[in-house]
Amino acid sequence: HGNLLLLVIPFLIPSDPDWASSTLGIFICLSCSGIHRNIPSISKVKSLKMDHWDDAQVQFLARHGNAVTKGIYEAHIPIYYYQPTYNDCHVLREQWIRAKYERREFTDSGPTPGSRTLEGILWKRGRDNGQFLPRKFLLSEREGCLKYFTKQDAKEPKINIKIDVINATFQPVKIGNPNGLQITYLKDNKTRNIFVYHESGKEVVDWFNAIRSVQFHYLKVAFPIASDNEVRQALSAYMCHLFPSQQKEAFKKRWFTLDHRRLTYFKDPLDAFAKGEVFVGSRDNGYSVQKGLPTGTQGNFSWHYGLTIVTPDREYLFTCETETDQLDWISAFTSVINQAMTPQEYASKCLDAVFFPSCCSSSGYCPNAPPFSFTTVEAYFKFKS
Repeated sequence: HGNLLLLVIPFLIPSDPDWASSTLGIFICLSCSGIHRNIPSISKVKSLKMDHWDDAQVQFLARHGNAVTKGIYEAHIPIYYYQPTYNDCHVLREQWIRAKYERREFTDSGPTPGSRTLEGILWKRGRDNGQFLPRKFLLSEREGCLKYFTKQDAKEPKINIKIDVINATFQPVKIGNPNGLQITYLKDNKTRNIFVYHESGKEVVDWFNAIRSVQFHYLKVAFPIASDNEVRQALSAYMCHLFPSQQKEAFKKRWFTLDHRRLTYFKDPLDAFAKGEVFVGSRDNGYSVQKGLPTGTQGNFSWHYGLTIVTPDREYLFTCETETDQLDWISAFTSVINQAMTPQEYASKCLDAVFFPSCCSSSGYCPNAPPFSFTTVEAYFKFKS
């Protein structure tokens, strides 16, 4: 055991792992060790401290390690492919591990794919009754759009969504399914949500990465001078929080989504249509975020961690349930506000102000969403009406 523990030191593993795969020769975290255990034909998981390691296993781990193994199994990852971390939902982490070690999808470069088209059935949540029903979806890189059909033999789609207004994020808790995927898009400059899932984790992650692939292709055509890494960074990031319900306060509880410069709110997390939106500009244009609420703010505060969004038109007051949530949101808003607005964002501003109906006040200008967002955050907020 002493030799094995000393072996960990040169690999500079930041989380001080307690587990390793004796067959892959890698150190793994606790959250991923369970996934590895479910693939016993590929990965044999052993404790670094409690299990016995023979000399051959120790030497195998010494010859490989995470860096060497990464060079083998992650040699040819497509630039658009989402590489999850330990913070991501289970289906993303499981399919990432299976894609690398079980299916060996990234060990060979393979042929350059042509125009990407994906067609299949996803279970879609009904807007009115909340029932999930099978619907045919079609993703076309050539047309640059995602379509869905109410019937498999239908000739015309129910909805045709352009790829430049789509954002896809996994929402298993919110949707109530471990493979739940939320597809957010713009229609008539208003935010809309579609909630889908598939019984197969591989299938739903394939859809997620296929959307990213078509988005990547679109951005490369739209911004030909941008590097691959710059385009990849423009694909969506995701973070989500859930909070309990509170009632009867001057601060009303609503579900908010920050999708780069577009802050939208919903009465319920599974609403298909946003109740209101506000544009979040840059610091140079008079936007800022402040910790806490203005002095003298009145209300029955069961959520004590406030923040204030300052726009050229007015201030928006919000409260969070925990300090961690407050700091996460301040970080997300700061990241967006500190970014200079692009010419496209200036050019795409609408002349009509978007409003929060419950606030009875205009909330600034609304742009057509940029091609893809750098920051997506979702949570319950309480805001001052």
